[in-house]
Amino acid sequence: MYQQIDSNKRKTVLLVAIFVAIVVLIGWIFSVTTDSGYAGVILALLIAVVTSLLGYFQGDKLALATAGAQGPIAQTDNPYLYRMVENLAITAGLPMPKVYVIADAAINAFATGRNPQHASVAVTTGAIEKLANEELEGVLAHELSHVKNYDILLMTLVLVLVGLMALLSDWFIRIRFWGGRRDDREDGRLQLILMAFGVILLVLSPLIGKLIQLAVSRKREYLADASGALLTRYPEGLARALEKIAAENMPLQHANNATAHLYISSPFGRTKHMMSGLFSTHPPLEDRIINLRKMAS
Repeated sequence: MYQQIDSNKRKTVLLVAIFVAIVVLIGWIFSVTTDSGYAGVILALLIAVVTSLLGYFQGDKLALATAGAQGPIAQTDNPYLYRMVENLAITAGLPMPKVYVIADAAINAFATGRNPQHASVAVTTGAIEKLANEELEGVLAHELSHVKNYDILLMTLVLVLVGLMALLSDWFIRIRFWGGRRDDREDGRLQLILMAFGVILLVLSPLIGKLIQLAVSRKREYLADASGALLTRYPEGLARALEKIAAENMPLQHANNATAHLYISSPFGRTKHMMSGLFSTHPPLEDRIINLRKMAS
């Protein structure tokens, strides 16, 4: 389990480092091939940061409202669920999060909140009713691991980078093709090569950014699986829960692309399209189950 956690942390850091390097390269190309220089990069960064911070501080309320979550519940409303979350939070050394229930027959759950002091956990009625004690405990441990690992903070950083790439790409196209071009006399061979490379990179940058964002999200799921297994000391519980999710393959009634990455499994169910894994917010359930059972062996 410790090896799995260390491996996933290293891979996440590597992905984010590659992401930052690509964004820096895009910013440099934007500055040397447009008349706006670094002023445009700075303005785009400010816009991306401000919009992401709004989501960082208000995203939990939006996610809970979008999911139709009811609560926060008190211990008397659902003693079984409340005490299980409370025991896991104590074991993990976390403050007690707010607990919400989603009236949905699908097995799913998510955690949100910018830090452990402002965390919330939402669980579907399907998960409460269909999962055995150890299975539900594994699911909740996975979600609390997202809180403990500050995954919301990391994904906000990734969102800033994605937003910056998208803004620079849009502005680049507008400036070069609908705005003022540089004097043709300045366009030597190197400038033309740089311009061609810049066009290709900046046109593709939104796709590149999205793919890296999804890759980071998938690595955080593996990390939360391993961290949750370490918390319960019983990887088989979460493995069995994921098997039940895979078997029923039931989408949530209120699935939303903006919050899909928060859930323990895709709220849209699984698709058999060959390219679906590349554009998925979650790694394949089968791979996660195999990894969990390797930890137990």
